[in-house]
Amino acid sequence: MRIVSLSYPVSAEIAHEAAEPKVAAIGQFDGLHLGHASVLSTAVNIARDNGVPAALITFYPHPKDVIGKGSYEGYLTPQPDKQQLLEEMGIDILYIVEFNKEFSQVSPETFVEEMLLPLNLQTAVVGFDFRFGHKGAGDAVKLQELGEGRMTVVTVPPFLVDGEKVGSSSIRIALKTGQLSDANRWFGRNYRIRGSVIHGEKRGRKIGFPTANLELTDPYVVPALGVYAVRARTNKHDNWIPGVMNIGVKPTFHEGITEPIFEVHLFDFEGDLYDQIMTVDIVQYIRKEHKFESVQELVEWIQRDAVEARRILNVSE
Repeated sequence: MRIVSLSYPVSAEIAHEAAEPKVAAIGQFDGLHLGHASVLSTAVNIARDNGVPAALITFYPHPKDVIGKGSYEGYLTPQPDKQQLLEEMGIDILYIVEFNKEFSQVSPETFVEEMLLPLNLQTAVVGFDFRFGHKGAGDAVKLQELGEGRMTVVTVPPFLVDGEKVGSSSIRIALKTGQLSDANRWFGRNYRIRGSVIHGEKRGRKIGFPTANLELTDPYVVPALGVYAVRARTNKHDNWIPGVMNIGVKPTFHEGITEPIFEVHLFDFEGDLYDQIMTVDIVQYIRKEHKFESVQELVEWIQRDAVEARRILNVSE
């Protein structure tokens, strides 16, 4: 997959390099959930049928992060994760448009004339709720009007799971309220985070459950505080290792911690993980975080959590 960084307006050099006709999906696509996948697969299929590249035009940083609109906080799929998934989905060219205050003021007409048409789009593929231009003034119908005679516009209908529309906002809410099963069902995969393994308090090894403490590589949406069954691997270990993860503020040992701490205990693993990048697939929510009256009580609960995680992950002791 070729990655091209763009800024407004598209330069003559980029336009020259983009002379080949192409099909492009357009949108933010944070989450790359099943609804997004339906838009992207439509674009890829049209591109393959016409023998042209399949592209994606997306925006970074997230528009809501720039203009401070809504309750936006964190990414479901930060840019590095998004790039890997898009390549697996068959995208040939990824255009990443720099989103800033100036670009947020661009009208729908200017967006089409100075951003889309210079990229020589044969077909633009968008979701039913696609909005573009200053204050979201443009929609799929407007895009079709502005592109008439110069590019075709295909609008993909909502993607429904059990009769409910799949959307990034619903997934964010589900993650933050402990409804991980709903989020994973709408993703069509397990929610995934990545972090660098750093030194922690090393308390886990003293009580028989050594943990890898993660410093997240990107500003992910943080799931509800609690215990999860997970699978993890690092940049030095290709195989996925089952385990249990706690996302929390260690209320048994500390007070006043506000930033959640990510601790992963891998089953049946021995070795040094420090400074490695760990990827964690969050499989199932087990319980919320508790403050325990003693270390012994904490250990007993961790043992129960480990047994439950092994059951969920179908891993024998």
